[in-house]
Amino acid sequence: MTSSRETTCTFVPPYVLERLGASDALVADAAFRARREQAAAVRTARPEAGAAPGEPAWTVHTAGNREVLPGEPVRTPGTPESGDAAVDEAAAGITATLEMFEQGLGRTSYDDAGAMVSITVHYGRDYDNAFWDGTQLVFGDGDREVFERFTRPVDVLAHEFAHAVTEHTAALVYRGQPGALNESVSDVFAICLKQRLLGQDAATGSWLIGEELFTPAVRARALRDMAAPGTAYDDPRLGRDPQPDHMDRYVETSEDNGGVHINSGIPNRAFHLAAVAIGGSSLEGAGRIWYAALTGGQVAATADFADFAAATVAAAGEHAVAVREAWGQVGVSVGAAVPAAPSVEPALTESPAAEPPVAAGHVVRVRRTGGFAGRTSEGAVDLTGDDPRAAAVADLVGRVDLRRVAPRTPMPDMFTYRFEIDGSSAEVCEPLPSDLAELARLVLEER
Repeated sequence: MTSSRETTCTFVPPYVLERLGASDALVADAAFRARREQAAAVRTARPEAGAAPGEPAWTVHTAGNREVLPGEPVRTPGTPESGDAAVDEAAAGITATLEMFEQGLGRTSYDDAGAMVSITVHYGRDYDNAFWDGTQLVFGDGDREVFERFTRPVDVLAHEFAHAVTEHTAALVYRGQPGALNESVSDVFAICLKQRLLGQDAATGSWLIGEELFTPAVRARALRDMAAPGTAYDDPRLGRDPQPDHMDRYVETSEDNGGVHINSGIPNRAFHLAAVAIGGSSLEGAGRIWYAALTGGQVAATADFADFAAATVAAAGEHAVAVREAWGQVGVSVGAAVPAAPSVEPALTESPAAEPPVAAGHVVRVRRTGGFAGRTSEGAVDLTGDDPRAAAVADLVGRVDLRRVAPRTPMPDMFTYRFEIDGSSAEVCEPLPSDLAELARLVLEER
């Protein structure tokens, strides 16, 4: 792993990647979750000053299918199209996103101080993800079997940019309900941009996130459906969309940082219901209310759904009744405690059947969660069997000491790995040391 960055937010949920066994994306993403809290602490001590004089509003780089950031600069504002689809899609997407935030919400860049937005495309080889690493936006090309390039749907870019906005405002903790809100807020502004570019209003517009992300071979309308969570896809490889649309179906799970990509379906549907009830464009109606709640100083980093709902009602003015009723329709009561959710595991996060027991220390296991698609991947190598990977895995195990790997805080849309080696275990966030990254790649390799 040669990345010079450490913090990230990624797009593909772990429960999607679990079904696909996408080992390359799993390993690459493990390098970035760490620095969001560190970056927040630095900003508290020394606020960012925005863009330097004469600095462009954005720069698109290419990593050349390596895992190096930021890569080589290719385009800035005012330069002609490069002919590289990913570069030019990223340029068009960030231009539209910055215009929406400035013209529609009065915000200048993600920090509201005009910070230059750094973007990297062609990250890694067949990399199935996109993320914000605390300093820049990063996009993979996809494997072209399940995922197209991640710059293709403009809402993916807006989703990652919105993670940066959340980091610089409410700084919602990326676990449980605050983490699901973090994900939902990114989907909210992603759909606002998509509908804005298509000239759609809330009542008749598309509510699909990642509509062009899957290849034609996948049975999917999109990655998520904000209007009807749980209906975006039903595919033999992906399984069925596990998102709930009501608190009665809230998922209690330890996967994916407490189900942040799954349970975001509940606040997503609340936004859809509010936007349709208010009318007009999603951005100018409910979008401005959600933005006011996010930036108004009343939403704590640990806010749950009820806390955020109360903040949106308080910011809604004449539309307070419509917003309150929207949250009520998904089972979130403003001003009252949200009932404890039943413990339900979605089908896509269930572990595969247990393998035959092997003597302690003879099996190396790796489990990866997180990512934009919210999928989980697992793998195991029996060092005493005839697995062709056994020799290489054994060599890496001899060089790895889990006790020396520093713990890190999980970051939005990025991957976390759990290693079980020689009878001990550890959970490690990206970036992974090179030996650990290679170990994860081998063990998670689809057989």
